[in-house]
Amino acid sequence: MTHESSAYTVQNVHKAFKIIDFLTESPDDSSLQALASKVQMTRNKTYRILATLCEDGLVEKNMPTGNYRLGFSSFSMAQKLIRNSNVISLAHPIIEQLAKKHGEAFYMAVIRGDEVLFLDMADCNQQIKAVSLIGKKFPYFTNAAGKVLKALESAEVIEWLTTRKYGRNKNIKDPELLASELRVIRSNGGMAVDTDGLGEGIISVAVAVKDYAGQVIGAITMLGPSFRFVKERIENEIIPSLREGAALASQKFGYVPAETQLAS
Repeated sequence: MTHESSAYTVQNVHKAFKIIDFLTESPDDSSLQALASKVQMTRNKTYRILATLCEDGLVEKNMPTGNYRLGFSSFSMAQKLIRNSNVISLAHPIIEQLAKKHGEAFYMAVIRGDEVLFLDMADCNQQIKAVSLIGKKFPYFTNAAGKVLKALESAEVIEWLTTRKYGRNKNIKDPELLASELRVIRSNGGMAVDTDGLGEGIISVAVAVKDYAGQVIGAITMLGPSFRFVKERIENEIIPSLREGAALASQKFGYVPAETQLAS
């Protein structure tokens, strides 16, 4: 390696850290132009650094706007310094209780780029169950957790679906139908049911978890085989229990419902 190439590599790493530092302090998503100006590089070179950071999950691109924000891997790395992620440490006791109550597998899922990451799990003792999904990622429109997280992320996501062409995207067969489903999820406060998205005969049910600012930080998800997840059980047992668990988890993250704020 020549001295020139070595200096160039170090310079790119330095610029990458400046981008991450800027995104850490920025309250909103940042445009490519803003980031290029901040690190004093051309848009093309800045884009290449961002593409690398996105590939590693350190930065995420907001597809509807084209802007950038910190990725979950950045938060994960930071939280390892304080032993673990609050998403896991605060939510795990709740999903563990739910798993014991219902005898099914429960997960805490979060958005990571264009995918849903199944971050934590409380398993069950059922003889017939889905394989463990902990640590695995799936396109967010293929499962209940992803639909909940994206539906509540921004109304722009729904508008984006109806104005884009998805002929080559096998995960979005009918954008209009999906947009309608996301509208329903937004209207019901962040609850979704999905069939076959995570595998044939697998049903997933998810409810959003919010933080002190009202931002959706994850989704508690229950999944299992369709023969155990009959409609009556989903409506009368699973959904009410998931809503209760998600409300308790949200409370741990400092979330106060609007009606409670008004009452006080």
